[in-house]
Amino acid sequence: METAKTAMKLHQLRCICEVVDHHLNVTEAAAAMYTSQPGVSKQIRLLEAELGVPIFAREGKRLTAVTEPGSEIVRTARRMLREAENISRIGADYSDQSRGTLTLATTHTQARYVLPPVIQQFRQRFPDVTLQLRQGSPKQICDKTLRGEADIVIATEAVSAADGLITLPCYPWHHCVVVPPDHPLLEKTAPLTLQDLAEHPIVTYDFAFAGRSRLNDAFQSAGLQPKIVLTALDADVIKTYVELGLGIGLLADVAFEEQRDSGLRRINITHLFPASTTWVGIRRGSYLRRFIFEFVELFAPHLSQTTLRAALNAD
Repeated sequence: METAKTAMKLHQLRCICEVVDHHLNVTEAAAAMYTSQPGVSKQIRLLEAELGVPIFAREGKRLTAVTEPGSEIVRTARRMLREAENISRIGADYSDQSRGTLTLATTHTQARYVLPPVIQQFRQRFPDVTLQLRQGSPKQICDKTLRGEADIVIATEAVSAADGLITLPCYPWHHCVVVPPDHPLLEKTAPLTLQDLAEHPIVTYDFAFAGRSRLNDAFQSAGLQPKIVLTALDADVIKTYVELGLGIGLLADVAFEEQRDSGLRRINITHLFPASTTWVGIRRGSYLRRFIFEFVELFAPHLSQTTLRAALNAD
């Protein structure tokens, strides 16, 4: 009976956390849990009755806010759910260290240009581990990791500043300019200046992506207003529109491949913008299975298992 009661409470805790994560929309929370809206509402009422305090404020049947005690309850519930998840992972880790699932949240640039050789090596070492990629903007993938929907997150923007994540630097990278083969910028013998770039329409990343804030800061510091005519979520889209003549492209240098991008030319601009850093982020309090340590070390060899464990233990 006690076991059933504990299981019920864990389900109730998941209900309130999902409702908060879905902006108090009980219907969306229920869909995320593959259950019914009345069922979620009932579990919330049962938990509130047992605790003797309201977790949510209401107007009629609609939830309108998280109460003050509700905020504390949700915070503790997340910690309890994390620990319950960690217990399951510890058991799985020691019962079979070579099987399981690794869910990685990352951006298009990382998934398309940086991760393929890492994933290939990982698959050779761990053929029975299923890899799941969750792509999105840096904020979206950080949120997924914080909610426990991904084991680790790899990206440039947002990761290092995300509360609730332990973050470690992986590698630095620079931007480059890409242009069609007959573009006048290719005729310049001196290194390009910010003024040179500002004289042409620019196609680049959406503001939330891949060092875009560094580009804006550099132009602003120089007193220039770049003519950004199109922003996109990934480098392939940027290159497509540059080939169509819409403008010059500003993108991550790692996203240019000379053989595949033979219809474009790359120009070095490492002197114009500071280097950006790609980070790996892990949710605080997480238990990482051993093959996850291996994956991180393959991606960033300086982040050995000893280094990573030290960061987790220090936290």
